[in-house]
Amino acid sequence: MNRLFEIVYILLKKGNITANQLAEHFEVSVRTIYRDIEMLSMSGIPLYATRGKNGGISIMENFVFEKGIVSDEEQMQILAALQSIQEADKSNSYSALSKLCGIFKIENPNWISIDFSDWSDQQHELFSTIKNAILKKHVLSFDYYNSYGQLTNREAEPIQLWLKNNSWYLRAYCREKKSFRIFKLTRMKRVKYMDEIYDLKEFQDDETVTEENTKFIKFTMWVDKCMAYRVYDSFDENQIKRNDDGSFTISAHFPDDEWVYGTILSYGNYAKIISPDYLKEEIVSRLKKSLENYK
Repeated sequence: MNRLFEIVYILLKKGNITANQLAEHFEVSVRTIYRDIEMLSMSGIPLYATRGKNGGISIMENFVFEKGIVSDEEQMQILAALQSIQEADKSNSYSALSKLCGIFKIENPNWISIDFSDWSDQQHELFSTIKNAILKKHVLSFDYYNSYGQLTNREAEPIQLWLKNNSWYLRAYCREKKSFRIFKLTRMKRVKYMDEIYDLKEFQDDETVTEENTKFIKFTMWVDKCMAYRVYDSFDENQIKRNDDGSFTISAHFPDDEWVYGTILSYGNYAKIISPDYLKEEIVSRLKKSLENYK
C-alpha cells in the first residue's frame, strides 16, 4: 500500500516516469510495477502509458482524489492529523504529509506546534523506540522504578503512548503481572527493542489500567484567592468551587503519590487540607520533617 501511494505521488510530482525507473527506485521487478499500475488503474486512478523515446507512465493532468471518496473536510482532517504526528516525532521527516498535500492540492495546514526542547536526546530516542515497538508489535524489555522506588526488570507488549497531566506514559501488557499496566516514561530505564513479535491482545481504550502499586485518594482542600492562577493550572474546572470570599475549595481524585503531596505543599501557607484526616496528618508530618532540616 505504501508503494502504491508513493507511485501516485511520484507521478504527480514528475509527470512521467518509466516502469524501469520505478522498479529501480523501489527495488522490485518491472513485473511488480506493472501489477501496481494495473491495481491503481482498477482503483480509478487515471494512469496511461506512452511509447517512444520520451514515453513512460503518466497520470492525467490536474488529477485530485475523487471528492466522493474523500471530502474537503476529511482531507483537512487527515492533513491536520498527520501534522500533529510530525510535530510529536520530529526525528522523522514524515514525508507522507507533504505527499498528501501534493495529492490533495492543499497547503500544509500547519495548525499545531509542539516543543519538546526540554527532552534530552536520550528521551527522544526512548520515544522513538517505543513508537516503533508499538507500530511493529515488538516486545520491550526495560528496568522500571515503581512509585515506591523499587526497581524491577519488565517485559511488556506496548499498546499506546499516552500523554496525561503533562507526563508521558506507556500503556502495555506486562508479562510479569499478566495484566495491562501503565508505565511512566521517566521511570523506564535501559529500554530495549526486542526481536520478538507479539500477538496484540484485546484492549479497550476506556479499560481501567493502573500504574504499578497505584492507590487513589479523594481529598478536599481550601486554597487562598491569591492562588487563582495556580488553581486553574493544577485542577480541572469541575474540581474547583469558588467561595464567596474569593477563595477556592478543591475536590479532587488523584493517585496517592508524590505528585499529590508536592502539589499541596507547593501552595505553602495559602492552602490547607480539609479532608481526609490521614492526609492532613501526612502533610503535617512532612512539614515537621522539613523544619528539622533547618535545625
